[in-house]
Amino acid sequence: MKSFTNANPRDVAHAVALSAQAHGANRSVSFAGGGSDLLALVKDRIVAPDVIVNLKTVKGLDQVAAAPGGLTVGALVTLDALDRHPVVRRDHAALAEAAGSVATPQIRNVGTIGGNICQRPWCWYYRNGFPCLKNGGNTCFSANGENQFHAIFGGGPSYIVHPSDTAPALVALDATFRVVGPAGERMVPAAEFFILPRDDAKRENVLAPDEILASVHVPAARRGTRSTYHKILDREAWTHAVVSAAIVLELEGGVCRLARIVLGGVAPVPWRVPEAERVLVGQRITPELAAQAGEAAVSGARPLAKNGYKVPLTRNLVRRTLVELAARA
Repeated sequence: MKSFTNANPRDVAHAVALSAQAHGANRSVSFAGGGSDLLALVKDRIVAPDVIVNLKTVKGLDQVAAAPGGLTVGALVTLDALDRHPVVRRDHAALAEAAGSVATPQIRNVGTIGGNICQRPWCWYYRNGFPCLKNGGNTCFSANGENQFHAIFGGGPSYIVHPSDTAPALVALDATFRVVGPAGERMVPAAEFFILPRDDAKRENVLAPDEILASVHVPAARRGTRSTYHKILDREAWTHAVVSAAIVLELEGGVCRLARIVLGGVAPVPWRVPEAERVLVGQRITPELAAQAGEAAVSGARPLAKNGYKVPLTRNLVRRTLVELAARA
């Protein structure tokens, strides 16, 4: 493992300045929150930073706080703390359930929401050092190779899937991300934070090299809103979703007034399916209607040679999740 310098900033602005200073000296930089994904990337020689800016020394980023119109979740809030937070569990169940579904209890105790959102792909070609699009090459080996767990939506030229559990939940909950960089801060809707490979195959999000995801704002739940997150795994734990679904419904008198359905594990970004949402709006959600929404959710799927099984998995996950969510008190 390559040696590196550890930098401990006082605050977010100092962290940004340390990064800019290192880049100005032609030194590569990585930001670390919980550090679990970064450590794996460094140990496997996928990334080799000269400087690691340790965000754990920044005070205040590990808090969930009431904010005008909702909640502010600091980027260093651990997944376990998010899963256990009473207000998040009560008002934003999809986020709590997503956080609680990540990996193992040990990982959730140190892994942060910021790291979960910004983690790099877990494609086996990328993680094993192949000269693929994500590793500086010009080929996505999964397109004609081992693509069992790759994208059925939005793929090309890379067919990675975004590995985050919390990201689909945050898109479904209409969250906004506070990004801080040398030019100041900007608010980015969660739905606009992630980048498709056709737009930039080298990156997964809009963060510039010296920018930090500092916090997440989750708007207050409107009356009649309920949400959930379900995922399907290829084994019981310590893995990412083969398919997942974050669903938010706003019901009035049993009738769906608003629906957001965002899929995970099936696309390079959290994948919203408005065709399925339109099936639900203005209707009472019955098992038959949920089945129609499931069909609509996969209408744009384009599976590769070895991942066609994800289509019925997605269809049935959407159907089952809708039926369960609509039946909740």
